[in-house]
Amino acid sequence: MEIRHMNQNALAARWAISPRTLERWRWAGEGPLFIKLGGRVVYRLKDVEAFEAEQIRQATPNASRSSERQPRVAEQISI
Repeated sequence: MEIRHMNQNALAARWAISPRTLERWRWAGEGPLFIKLGGRVVYRLKDVEAFEAEQIRQATPNASRSSERQPRVAEQISI
């Protein structure tokens, strides 16, 4: 039997993330497409795989220079 859908727990296990992360993504309109049947949420395998394909990156963009932590200047004590 071919698996065509998975529930929240199965997808969370696949990606090694918390099921609550998937809940938060759904609330925020992020993450893969999902189907809600009554109170049950399922993800179509083709939508999960499409979302995974969209996440493929060649490199991570550089962080903003302003967000880098500045080194502390030691306090000078005169005797």
